[in-house]
Amino acid sequence: MSDRRSVLRIAAAATLAAMSLTLPAMAQETTGTPDDPRLVQPGMLTVGTSDPVYPPWMMNDSPESGEGFENALVYALAEQMGFERDQVQWVRMTFEQIIAPGDKPFDFAINQVSVTPARAEVVGFSQVYYQSDKAVIALPGSPVTGAESFADLREARWGAAIGTTDLAYLENVVGVDGVMVYDDQVGVFQAMQAGQIDATVAAIPTALFATAVQIPEASITAILPPDGGDEGHGLLFEQGSALIPWVDAALSEVIASGTVDELVQTWLVADPDLPVISE
Repeated sequence: MSDRRSVLRIAAAATLAAMSLTLPAMAQETTGTPDDPRLVQPGMLTVGTSDPVYPPWMMNDSPESGEGFENALVYALAEQMGFERDQVQWVRMTFEQIIAPGDKPFDFAINQVSVTPARAEVVGFSQVYYQSDKAVIALPGSPVTGAESFADLREARWGAAIGTTDLAYLENVVGVDGVMVYDDQVGVFQAMQAGQIDATVAAIPTALFATAVQIPEASITAILPPDGGDEGHGLLFEQGSALIPWVDAALSEVIASGTVDELVQTWLVADPDLPVISE
């Protein structure tokens, strides 16, 4: 009986040893494929974004449609990574949840998240896929209309949403003192309509949507240069995600192919005749 038990133990040990060699090999074979075990759900590319989403980033509050700059970019990226369209699933969250530190229920998120040093301390980022100029948004008769310099702009009353790069831009680039701070962009626009502020700034695509839908009585009065302290928009990952090199390599291919430039021309172009204020 003891001999039989010894044989069984030896056989079990041999099986475990064989499995220990086979499993890493299997993992290596699936790394960088839709079956990559590092994915939140192997076989699917799980992408986080906000709820709701807005044009021109994503149209009709429907990430799944692929209509819009960012969701079209995701589907192009997914194809480059080997996923079929129906292997992309979306997770809707608040912006604050997306950028917060900690575990993430997505492989990466796309939501016009600006890459900043402070955020990079708690989350991971891809390379930048888009950097926008800023746009001045104001109602008719605003003192910013006709402004030709940052000094002219500083004479106006400004508002921005708390914690945004727009607020930092007004304070650090334009040099505005006493920017009125609101909980969100809707609050900023309501303050403008109430006559509490004269203007705000936003990335051009956000400004295009705002002046078309959210506050159509307003308009873009000028274009400002990109924020040197804002590297642009990147895909956001859980800090230390092992997926970053794979996704980043695929993103490089999508950029090199001209796909991103085509999507910018399709969705994110402002009026080329708008005045530009650079200093």
